[in-house]
Amino acid sequence: MVILYITLNTDEEARTVSRALLEKRLALCTNWFAITCAYRWKGDIVEEPETVLIVKTLPELYEAVTDEVRRHITYTNFMAQLDVPKINEEFAEWLKEELCDKGENPLGN
Repeated sequence: MVILYITLNTDEEARTVSRALLEKRLALCTNWFAITCAYRWKGDIVEEPETVLIVKTLPELYEAVTDEVRRHITYTNFMAQLDVPKINEEFAEWLKEELCDKGENPLGN
């Protein structure tokens, strides 16, 4: 299992992307929440609202997930894969039932 950390502009973008990923079985579960982002841009420090979308999925689905995000979001945003070495057994079983082929290890190892 991996977690993808994706930044978007709004909750509505996160909702749209989340539904698309879930409908295409590219994600088991998603979460999103508002944050404040601060960054350097052309010599200035900028602060603005942003939304983080967290996607719980499998390592082999990374490319398909990022392709799907790009279908809905036209600007450059941050997408990163965070490896998850351990998860609780109940969650691993749910992940396996929803996203894995039979016998596949949900942690990808």
